[in-house]
Amino acid sequence: MHPVEVFELIVGMFLAVLALQYAAPRLGLPPAATLLVGGGALAFVPGLPAVELDPNLVLVIFLPPLLMDGAWFTALAPFRRHLSGIASLAVGAVLFTAAVVAVVAKLVMPELPWAACVALGAIVSPPDAVSARAVLQRVKLPRRLGTLLEGESLLNDATGLVLFRFAVAAVLTGTFSLGEAVGSFAFLVGGGIVVGGAIGAAWVLLVRRLADEHLMVAASVLVCWMSYIAGEMLHVSGVIATVAAGLVCGWYQHVILTASVRVRALSFWKVMIFLLEAAVFILIGLSLRGVIDRVGGIGIVAQDMAGSVAAIIAAVILARFAWIFGSDALLRLLNRAGWRAAEPLGPRAASVMSWAGMRGVVTLAVALTLPEAMPGRDLMLVTAFAVILVTVLVQGTTLGVVIRLAGLEEDERGRPPLDLSAAEAAMSRAQYEEVERRAYSPDGSILHPRLLDSYRRRMTVSTEFSGTEEERAQDIAAHYGVILAAVAAGRAELVRLHRAHQIDDETLHDLERDLDFEELVALAARG
Repeated sequence: MHPVEVFELIVGMFLAVLALQYAAPRLGLPPAATLLVGGGALAFVPGLPAVELDPNLVLVIFLPPLLMDGAWFTALAPFRRHLSGIASLAVGAVLFTAAVVAVVAKLVMPELPWAACVALGAIVSPPDAVSARAVLQRVKLPRRLGTLLEGESLLNDATGLVLFRFAVAAVLTGTFSLGEAVGSFAFLVGGGIVVGGAIGAAWVLLVRRLADEHLMVAASVLVCWMSYIAGEMLHVSGVIATVAAGLVCGWYQHVILTASVRVRALSFWKVMIFLLEAAVFILIGLSLRGVIDRVGGIGIVAQDMAGSVAAIIAAVILARFAWIFGSDALLRLLNRAGWRAAEPLGPRAASVMSWAGMRGVVTLAVALTLPEAMPGRDLMLVTAFAVILVTVLVQGTTLGVVIRLAGLEEDERGRPPLDLSAAEAAMSRAQYEEVERRAYSPDGSILHPRLLDSYRRRMTVSTEFSGTEEERAQDIAAHYGVILAAVAAGRAELVRLHRAHQIDDETLHDLERDLDFEELVALAARG
């Protein structure tokens, strides 16, 4: 395909993304499912060239920024508090699911060698960070469950990728060493933490010394690819390196980035992540045609592979239920024996966790790296795509319903001592004390009476508020609703004056920028 045609195809794909994203809420479907189905439909449009994905290029383009986005905004305190649960899901659940899938694959396809069955298990076992984010950001979960699922999605790819590499090597060489595999996994994870931490620290030092805001934004965007590529070049886990760098950057960004840089970077970053997430799902859909053509057509899939694929999909879903409910039962026994370092989830929360196991781009990209000599390669490709399709379309679209039926409530024991109102009161008091310190001249005369009065009123309102959070939310919504209406009226008048040639473009842009910041502040405060 000519490079210009490739670019035209990319532009057309993003236009399709906009249309499908617009249609998703009107169809009552999660955008991930709509994009996946839309991409699959587009793959069979007459005249549209087949999309062949380079798996290594897909991973290096899409995975680092999407992992960084999750790590950057991860709350470190809950992450550390629930690290044992995250490790159970990211390592234990992945290995257990891979083992169950390997056994089922061997039962339904006895001709496959065990190493090939394990490779298939490694491909489909880790839930995907992109799929998890796409679904979780549109449902409301208790903090503990959200932390567990987000942490799992950040770390489990490393487990699946290491297991896959050793399984493929075992198929091709006929040898396997458990000790070597465990040692390699420890080296990859430990090395990834060191490399990612070092790059995160380097980013902190660099940004502190950059005076140009555009350079600061660029450095903040590029750090995800720097950490991933450095990890892979040093033969450690690029996934873990990216997550480690993201945790460091996210922790320090509050104290080293200016407000202007943070607003600019966040705006750019959100648009980029939106496009990348959407492109992932539509590319998965577009790749359906190539997978079907490779195995000989849809008839071959339905006739020769449907039973085996269905059995493996069932194994993938049920293995997660078995691991989570089994781990929760063990935790209850340990609690009864006196060990209370972690509380069990309970059956309702465990059901939600078990159902939230969507697969995505990593599963497909890893499947596409299967060597041609791999026994059962065609079946593995079809199975990988089918697992993605079923988990995103079935589990992803019904997860919100499952959460509502579970009736989960927030566990207040893990919440910090100050709520939003108390934190705002403390912040307002600190601001007033600083303004008060600067409001008077050495001779005692007041220099900034209006500022002092404004901050005093703000502190008084925050400190004396005694209603519930619900009442406060209603008051805030009404208050900032008036401000937003005033901003809209001011903007309309500015436009009228400009159209009537009573103000010039420079005046319009200057005053419009002030209104934009006022609107952003009001929207953020309204929640």
